[in-house]
Amino acid sequence: MARLVLVGLPGTGKTTLARALGERWGCAVIDTDDAVALVVGVPTAQYLRENGEVAFRQRELDALREALTSDAVVATGAGVVTTPEARELIAAQFTLWLDCDDDTLLARVEDGERPLLGDDHAAALRDLRQRRESWYRASARARVDSSGSLDEVAQQVLGTLESLRP
Repeated sequence: MARLVLVGLPGTGKTTLARALGERWGCAVIDTDDAVALVVGVPTAQYLRENGEVAFRQRELDALREALTSDAVVATGAGVVTTPEARELIAAQFTLWLDCDDDTLLARVEDGERPLLGDDHAAALRDLRQRRESWYRASARARVDSSGSLDEVAQQVLGTLESLRP
């Protein structure tokens, strides 16, 4: 079972935070996008463009299932919550939803390759938030504002974990 699963929109810092927490806790870090890329042999953005979202989501679900069997911090792809089976798997884990304001998200994603954001990142992010927010909320035990520095967000996550664990 995973130590912690992180969900959230593109640019919320899931991968960066997972690496920091994994280092702090001395455990593995699994990014489901990286796991998919390893299996398919090409970057996830390329696989998504060439094979479509349905095929990508199936690969992502397979990667998620495998990741959740590890003692690791798992950073999911932003759209993992679009699959009902993935939402069910995530909700059974200790999951936190990372979120921040749209301006911060936009600044963080502007240089990356994000095929699902198209040419108008701001409009795409607003649309993704509208469609996915209820899934993130239902899948996670708590929402953490990830708009601060990595150290600030890590401290906030640690405090949230402390308050939620029995």
